[in-house]
Amino acid sequence: VGRRIGKFELAQGGTIFPDEIGDLPLESQARLLRVLQERTMERVGGTQTLNLDVRVIAATNRDLSDAVRDHRYRADLFYRLNVFPIRVPPLRERSEDAPNLAKHFVRAFAAHLNQSEPLLTPAAIKKITSYGWPGNVRELEHTMQRAVILCRGGEITPRELGLADALPAPETQMSDRIVPLAEFERRYFRRVLEHTGGVIHGERGAAKLLDMKPTTLRSRLERLGITVKRRGRR
Repeated sequence: VGRRIGKFELAQGGTIFPDEIGDLPLESQARLLRVLQERTMERVGGTQTLNLDVRVIAATNRDLSDAVRDHRYRADLFYRLNVFPIRVPPLRERSEDAPNLAKHFVRAFAAHLNQSEPLLTPAAIKKITSYGWPGNVRELEHTMQRAVILCRGGEITPRELGLADALPAPETQMSDRIVPLAEFERRYFRRVLEHTGGVIHGERGAAKLLDMKPTTLRSRLERLGITVKRRGRR
């Protein structure tokens, strides 16, 4: 009874941003490859071929070159997407950016709550800079949101940040001995699960902390042979 316009058609003449492109199923990879290669598409149930003029900017937190070697990702699609790769380092690798990002989030949340912008004390800035941020920018955002809500007297101190018992940076959890990547991931994921009590979903779950989709994290844990056991409530 009505026509629904697809994402690529909506992006005609503009840009489409497929996030988590590394999680795309093989069947969908073939369809996307055809769109990128032929620059045409057909609506579901339609017969007319539409020409496309769309810029594609894709993002993923996976190493697609490894996925290609493991036959989990199509090589032809990877090379179609990998035209101009830009690596965005995690926050722990650019700690000098953390204070400015924190101030930005404080300003935004204060405006949202219709209150005056609190100041980050030097001690709070030092804590923000030295912390490892295993949950990346999303963890920083949520930390600043909580701090704005909890702060009193117009200042945010380390107490409002609540980072004293937080998970340390990954570099501090491993020895200097070089281990295979799978073993490194296995140890780190187990450490994160210990930190969250085996919880994957929710604001305090492992998926949120790692900035991953819960389904993606469960799939990764299953591949690494990690069984999730939640601690019981007392």
